[in-house]
This record gives sequence, C-alpha cells and structure tokens, in this order.
Amino acid sequence: MAESPKPRGQLTLRTLAMPGDANPAGDIFGGWVMAQMDLASGIRAAERAKGRVVTAAVKEMAFVSPVKIGDTLSIYTDIERIGRTSVTLHIEAWAHRSRYNGLEKVTAATFIMVALDEKGSPKPIAEI
Repeated sequence: MAESPKPRGQLTLRTLAMPGDANPAGDIFGGWVMAQMDLASGIRAAERAKGRVVTAAVKEMAFVSPVKIGDTLSIYTDIERIGRTSVTLHIEAWAHRSRYNGLEKVTAATFIMVALDEKGSPKPIAEI
C-alpha cells in the first residue's frame, strides 16, 4: 500500500478560508492562498534572518487543488538555502477539508526573501 503524502517542512501558519475570500462558486481566490504563503515565508525568513525581510521572488507555483470556504489552510515552510542576504524557502499549502477529515495539498512554491537593514538595504544574514 502506498504511503499518503505528508507536508514538507514546519507548520508556520494556519488560517480559515472565509466567504469573503471566495469567488461566487465557493473557491478561494488563488491570490489569497498566495498571500498566506507569503506571510508564512516572511515569518520563517525573519526568524532566521533575525530582522526585517521582503519577498524578492516567487518561483514555480501551480495550483493542484482548490481551497473551499470552511477549509483550514495550513502553510508549511522549509528553509532550502541561506545566501549572503537571502533565504530561499520551499512553501507548501495544505487544506484540511471541513466536509471530510482529509488533508490535501493545494500548491507549493519557492519563495526567495531578502533581509533588509533599517535603511532598506540588503543586510547580510549571520551564520548559525
């Protein structure tokens, strides 16, 4: 028997999909899902950089399943690389379906976050 897929990374953000986030068919807007992924990547990257970060790029994002009103959206983050001033993260969005007790992958992407100093210039990230 095949093992069911599991989220990759650390649970960083959970939120509830509400009617105001949906189109008339009850599907949650992809931009809303992407915004939640951006929030989670910012949280995780800022923790690692120990300061302010901004989104520099989002790569290779494709939706494989819709999010519906009432689903709990869970965002998982996995740091893939630490550059001189950047953090590259693998981000996955998973929906916990309210209608049945399943967890289903919605989308994944690579986010690149850049650490900034108080003047808004790229700031080196300290090694651990």
